[in-house]
Amino acid sequence: MLRFGTPEYLYLLFLLPVLAVGYIFYLYNRNKRLKEFGSDITVRQLIPLFSPKREIWKFVLILLGVLSIIFSLARPQLVSKLREVNRTGLEIMIAVDVSNSMLAQDFEPTRLELTKFAIDRLLEQLKEDRLGVIVFAGDAYVQLPITSDYLAARAFVKQLSTTMVSRQGTAMGAAIDLAVNSFSSGSEGSRVLIIISDGENHEDDPIRSARNAVEKGITIYTIGIGTPEGAPIFLGNDFIRDENGNMVVTKLDEAILEQVAFTTGGSYVRATNSSLGLSEIIDHINEMEKQEIRAMVFEDYDERYQYVLAFGILLLLIEFLILNRKNRLFSGIKIFDKR
Repeated sequence: MLRFGTPEYLYLLFLLPVLAVGYIFYLYNRNKRLKEFGSDITVRQLIPLFSPKREIWKFVLILLGVLSIIFSLARPQLVSKLREVNRTGLEIMIAVDVSNSMLAQDFEPTRLELTKFAIDRLLEQLKEDRLGVIVFAGDAYVQLPITSDYLAARAFVKQLSTTMVSRQGTAMGAAIDLAVNSFSSGSEGSRVLIIISDGENHEDDPIRSARNAVEKGITIYTIGIGTPEGAPIFLGNDFIRDENGNMVVTKLDEAILEQVAFTTGGSYVRATNSSLGLSEIIDHINEMEKQEIRAMVFEDYDERYQYVLAFGILLLLIEFLILNRKNRLFSGIKIFDKR
């Protein structure tokens, strides 16, 4: 597994297109001035050893060298050892509604953005528990399998978007069924599913799915995000409208969320702008009896930045040794010029 020790340096990669655009602009202005000076034949006679292709190759080497140095600053690391450990904790699967109704702004900035922020804060608190993420709208998909790698989990949560599931709707039952089959073997009795949704427009039978979850030893907690008054959904450059041109207003439907939670012995929490409700649910979860769970953890990482740095320096050294003009001694060798 590859990771970066200081990934914030990867933002420097935005310098590369800036350098490329600047170089193209430089070539354009230079060629424009040369054309004003004389024809191509005249210019070649005046500077016979000048090689435009050498100059381009030199710039390519500079870009590759800078790219390598940026990656070395980010400190690429490879896992060198995996170790199986026994942890006392729970397996928590979070199912997030990513239908378009989650773009409603009755929660600031939107229902979905508040959800992402709250899950990220939750991940900062977890230690021994394992976590996975399911996204659902008209269909349900595993976004992140059960893992103890909280860094990877935080990265996946930040990518949550309403574009992840193309079919619209709220297939809560499908999300529960998928979660039932997504927990690891041997975790019976320590399985928790947290569903975050506005509960609206459910297309299947989540109560039936919840009863099946109970048989598999899964406790479901639900969080209702939205307000009973509802809010319009802003998508693209306008609000979503019905066939009559009226704005669609999405409202919180608590009834189905409450039934799903109570069916499994869990609880329901209504989110607010100040608190999504995850903290209250975690307090309930911490009261559950936790079991020993086997997990594979990354124990050691080997630094690999020195090899990338050496490669970058080598490229810059080669660029330095290549002249902009042809060497008289080797002018007959056509490495860069085919003409």
